[in-house]
Amino acid sequence: MAKIAMIGAGSLVFCKTLMADFLATPALRGSEYRLMAKTHTRLDKMQAFVGRMIRDNGVDASVTATTNLRQALRGADYVVVMIQVGGVDVFELDYAIPMKYGVDNCIADTMGPGGIFRALRHIPALLDIAAIMREECPKAVLFNYANPMAMCCWALGRVSGLQFVGLCHGVQTTMDLIASYTGVKKDEIDFLAAGINHMAWFLRLEHQGRDLYPLLKRNFEKPGYYVNEKVRGEVMRHFGYFMTESTGHLSEYLPYFRKNEKALKAYCDEPAFGGESGAYYRYCKMIAGKFARLDPLSIESTTLGPRSAEYCSHIIEALESGVPFRLNGNIRNDGYITNLPKGCCVEVPIFVDRTGLHPTVVGDLPPACAALNMTNVLAQGLTVEASFTGDPELIMQAVALDPLTAAVCTLNEIREMTSVMLEKQRAYLPQFKKRKIRAVPAIKVEKNVVRKDVPVDPALAIANRFGKLAKA
Repeated sequence: MAKIAMIGAGSLVFCKTLMADFLATPALRGSEYRLMAKTHTRLDKMQAFVGRMIRDNGVDASVTATTNLRQALRGADYVVVMIQVGGVDVFELDYAIPMKYGVDNCIADTMGPGGIFRALRHIPALLDIAAIMREECPKAVLFNYANPMAMCCWALGRVSGLQFVGLCHGVQTTMDLIASYTGVKKDEIDFLAAGINHMAWFLRLEHQGRDLYPLLKRNFEKPGYYVNEKVRGEVMRHFGYFMTESTGHLSEYLPYFRKNEKALKAYCDEPAFGGESGAYYRYCKMIAGKFARLDPLSIESTTLGPRSAEYCSHIIEALESGVPFRLNGNIRNDGYITNLPKGCCVEVPIFVDRTGLHPTVVGDLPPACAALNMTNVLAQGLTVEASFTGDPELIMQAVALDPLTAAVCTLNEIREMTSVMLEKQRAYLPQFKKRKIRAVPAIKVEKNVVRKDVPVDPALAIANRFGKLAKA
């Protein structure tokens, strides 16, 4: 009988969804669930709701709640992490401060200044969980749902001996879209998806041996199809492959779609399909406000239906029962994608059975796909290094490498913005202690102050010479 620790159990959406999945899984009957959060405000309500689900459906299971992390982890077989350090109030800073500098985000939890600072808040918390797991449940598997997935899992990949996988629903929900765009049932499509989280590529799409890409690409040339997913559609039209994240997410990870009003109007102006500025923050604020006024769980149905698209219950079922299950998961890159850096976080196919998780070797991604992934991987790596070393200069440099930020801000603006964010969030960033991002004042250059004794670039000298001849 499995012992499952749910860390961050105040998460209204994820904890409720995952618990419903677990309780609907026959292989997990008799399991013990330990809900853990830092405060009782939501935790007690979640425990009461899970208790009602257990009773109303006659499920053989037990649930307890605690604010003590060590107590929740003691003897656990599986640890599910869905934390949000700082909550909605700090999330507002991730969105609002960059917006003042022209960095316009829709989601702000994966890349950009917001994603980077979310990672810096989450990494110490994740490392604390891993350290206690080493003492209390060294053989347990950690399932991470905390974003930014790639940076969080990159950090977890540095913990020796830790069994973990990062889980997202981007692949399975995108397969719903691909099925609708090709007219082929989802479970009849053979596919291979790999890359990094929120930027994984569908390298192969087939139905009974027939390549579905020509049909998908033809349909994306039709306005009625294209309008639903302009950003992913544009990326596929120019780079050849479809990706796992929709407009709201993907438009933030590349420099082409949110850098000015023209780009926003062209690609992110459809409210029905996401992409609006601050959409995810406003949604989170609405949920938090609703929970503060009433208990939404009190009116939620306790009926257990079909399991959700989330992988977690299926993975634990495979580990417990031995019946194999395939997923796309986020793990340390130990040669699985050969043209992305060793040690970074990659999202690849993984097979699970009673003996554990077995990632597959994908090999090289197409060169342009790897290159687009690398624009994000480089910033991710600097962020993780910043958190491990406590060097605040690396934060600024990570933000400077973010594609969207680099498209709209100067280096001095990036330095100033990052410094403001660090000071505003310092209470949640213990790894930086009192260290600050240094100021680099602008140098005022007067006209006609060029020194005569400084060597001039030969190419520039020739250009100046011909320019003078042309005027003559």
